[in-house]
Amino acid sequence: MSFLRAQYNHTDTGLLLLRLGIGFMFILHGWPKMAGGPDMWEQIGKNMELIGIGFLPTFWGFMASAAETIGGAFLMLGLLHRPTCILLAITMVIATIRHIAAGDGFGGYSHALEAAILFSSLYFIGPGKYSLDETILPTRKDRSVF
Repeated sequence: MSFLRAQYNHTDTGLLLLRLGIGFMFILHGWPKMAGGPDMWEQIGKNMELIGIGFLPTFWGFMASAAETIGGAFLMLGLLHRPTCILLAITMVIATIRHIAAGDGFGGYSHALEAAILFSSLYFIGPGKYSLDETILPTRKDRSVF
């Protein structure tokens, strides 16, 4: 039973698996929206009206599609982790609101809400050491003061 009390020595490996799996799923989820073009982007972007933003629906739809597709790839790579998590969390909050407004019930909005919680948590946890951010972005100790 010592494995129950073992230290968590593989946190970075777990984060890598989480990023790869969720990132890949969001690429699969977002690609049809990206490929759908301006008509689909406009349809998706109209969901912003639910929070009082009624202008530029095509732009907002494109941004949501890009957040899922490109954000999924960036999540997999561990690249620009925090901005990616913010964009994905916001996208999932809007998706949650859309499902609630449509009367889809808990089963309809739970996936989007769970994803929003996941991306919000990942924002604070970080990408782990197996990430491009860890490789190419300077840490606080590496920055020189001017």
